[in-house]
Amino acid sequence: RTAVGRHAPTTCHCTRSPRTPTTFVNGKNKCSAPAASGSPAPAPTCAATTLEESTLSRESGTASVYGPGPSICERCGTKGNINTFFSRTKRFCSTSCSRSYSSNSKKSSLLARLQGRPPSKKALILGVGKPLVGKTPRTAPDGTLQSGFDWGAYLDKETSLAASVSCFRHAPLCVQWDDIAVGMKLEVANTNAVLPSKVYWIVSVIQLAGYKALLRYEGFEHDSSHDFWCSLATGDLNSIGWCAMSSKLLVPPQDVQLKIPDWKEYLMKKLVGAHTLPVDFYIKLAESSKCNFKPGMRVEVVDPRHISRTRVAVVDQVIGGRLRLLYEDLSDAPPNTVVDFWCHMRSPLLHPIGWSSRVGHAVKKGESDCPHHILPRTVFMEGGFFEVGMKMEAIDPLNLGNICVATIHKILLDGYLMVGIDGAEPVNDADHFCYHASSHAILPTGFCEKNNIPLTVPRGYDPDTFVWEDYLQEKQAVCAPARLFNTDYFGHGFSPNMKLEAVDLIEPRLVCVATVRRYVGRLLLIHFDGWEDEFDQWVDHQSADIYPVGWCELSGYSLQAPPSPGGPDNLSARPKRVKSFQYGRKSKFRRS
Repeated sequence: RTAVGRHAPTTCHCTRSPRTPTTFVNGKNKCSAPAASGSPAPAPTCAATTLEESTLSRESGTASVYGPGPSICERCGTKGNINTFFSRTKRFCSTSCSRSYSSNSKKSSLLARLQGRPPSKKALILGVGKPLVGKTPRTAPDGTLQSGFDWGAYLDKETSLAASVSCFRHAPLCVQWDDIAVGMKLEVANTNAVLPSKVYWIVSVIQLAGYKALLRYEGFEHDSSHDFWCSLATGDLNSIGWCAMSSKLLVPPQDVQLKIPDWKEYLMKKLVGAHTLPVDFYIKLAESSKCNFKPGMRVEVVDPRHISRTRVAVVDQVIGGRLRLLYEDLSDAPPNTVVDFWCHMRSPLLHPIGWSSRVGHAVKKGESDCPHHILPRTVFMEGGFFEVGMKMEAIDPLNLGNICVATIHKILLDGYLMVGIDGAEPVNDADHFCYHASSHAILPTGFCEKNNIPLTVPRGYDPDTFVWEDYLQEKQAVCAPARLFNTDYFGHGFSPNMKLEAVDLIEPRLVCVATVRRYVGRLLLIHFDGWEDEFDQWVDHQSADIYPVGWCELSGYSLQAPPSPGGPDNLSARPKRVKSFQYGRKSKFRRS
């Protein structure tokens, strides 16, 4: 519904009673009702303003009737006599402004909590000239201040599409994103108006890119010169009717070239049958962003020195479902060993306390307890299971862009396997990695050949002449039957050249601008924009390490922009850092 052209209820400040515009004298917003007995004499003019008077006024800018006195409404900026203002502190010109102020305070606090920040005692109010949530400088995981990355300008420059939010099952609003579509109408602040107070206008969604939307003010028709990008999830956009409920002005942009004699009739034609933002949009956003992990909880996660065992860690920070874990005991670690590790709460690397002992996985002992918020993984197979010595192809956990010849070295309980890459030189099996039997990172033999992917063969073998049959005969081994692998694939919405935000699994604290290079069934080859192909990574399309465009802005997490050739971010201008532990043998050296 839209309130454009409707006679919105108006409160008379003479009698403090709600009136309709038709009950005021001569259209001047002064009611004809006598003042209550014993009440002070009414002011010469009443500060109430009807929506119809104030909404479609392009020439005068605002139709508010200002009363005498220096007071200014903290919600809409209307000037008036303090005696005609509402609330005990006389801060608002009407009850609708008072209620809207309270509602937006809650909205701002909600968005602050979604970004992992406690709301301030005096929450920032959206739409009154104060900083909006999500537009303040963000802090990187290492504590350094980061400037924002302009996704809109980057998408325009690259002429690329972005993956839809509905492609990411772990992303907030994934299930509800089908309600968001190109062509829907919204109300947003009008930056193309020169007025003393903040005003709004109606926009159409021209393009969607993750959480970002390209918007166009109504009236510009096919003129794209004033199009702009805005996030759908940071509180800047409102559904149709919000201005009427909040007593905000709807004012057309001043640069509209069309000669439109009646804006009310024009808008009515545009809004008939149009869709708008669901009324519970921000409620669903909050519900889908809940995280059961809290700082202080203890978990088991991969050991920083030996990826073949786990170690106890403590949750230190939670941002958008991503956890910063601090290892509890690194007394046996060499100097400069990293003490923290970032992963998503749905990461397969994360386990509840006691998991390692239960399944038979090696663990660096520690004493702690933790609620089991991590869902167990199960596997159902008929006609046998994996066996020690079976050969397969697997994504190398230390070089995530490589798919290698691999061998099962140990069978754990609950469907877990210890897998090693053939040709590696492990010390005490330190390079063996734990995969679940349902993992999409383990693949049947011949997968790479079938899908035209280079297979990384053991040292001493020629990849151009490598033949699986000859290798199995030489090693006197058998390949794992194809029926044992998880081949469930029901399709996804990803396609080559789509933009997204992805975790650099080599340095998992970093979330970077990335592109889908190609896909093979469930697997996506992720390329980090501005970096060489050798840093590409294979991930499952349901991986919790990839996010829609705009996720970092929504969550308050720092996004790593592509390096600028020849600029300050150029590789040659930055000294290389060596990490004492990393999940890959190759490392990108970014500005932190």
